[in-house]
Amino acid sequence: QVQLVESGGGLVQPGGSLRLSCAASGSIISVAVMGWYRQAPGKQRELVAAIISGGITNYADSGKGRFTIYRDNAQNTVYLQMNSLKPEDTAVYYCSANAATYGSTYYYDYWGQGTQVTVSS
Repeated sequence: QVQLVESGGGLVQPGGSLRLSCAASGSIISVAVMGWYRQAPGKQRELVAAIISGGITNYADSGKGRFTIYRDNAQNTVYLQMNSLKPEDTAVYYCSANAATYGSTYYYDYWGQGTQVTVSS
């Protein structure tokens, strides 16, 4: 019903920048919350940043001051600008969306396939 397609991951040196993008498509009526999570090897998936449709944002402490999340509501797209990247930011980054679709009364959570971010010299 809702497909999330991420792009923008890759290999970057410490101190570098990357911008992740995630586009939601399908029979969408509304997307309430969009966010980014990450999962490093051997660790649990954790929130990186989230943004509601009104623009209010929430960041994990690890990314405050370095990461910026923003979205294009008209395109149902969310972005994560990551600056001053550190080796500990290495993980698979997943896009998420809490969305309502035609034919459904409720909002459900949807996930992308993930994009690898590797920070290494």
